Amino acid sequence: MNNKPYKVKVSVSLDEDIITEIKKLAENDDRSFSQYINLVLKEHIARTKESKENV
Repeated sequence: MNNKPYKVKVSVSLDEDIITEIKKLAENDDRSFSQYINLVLKEHIARTKESKENV
């Protein structure tokens, strides 16, 4: 059984400088652009939830 989360394609508009930096960071982390954005968003969501729980 495959326990990986289901991926859904979305379209977002990002500033060019953000794209450039994410591409560099993704390459340094040996991840695809999409994988890196997913990782960053997951980490941000976790931090946001933690900070709201600590209020």
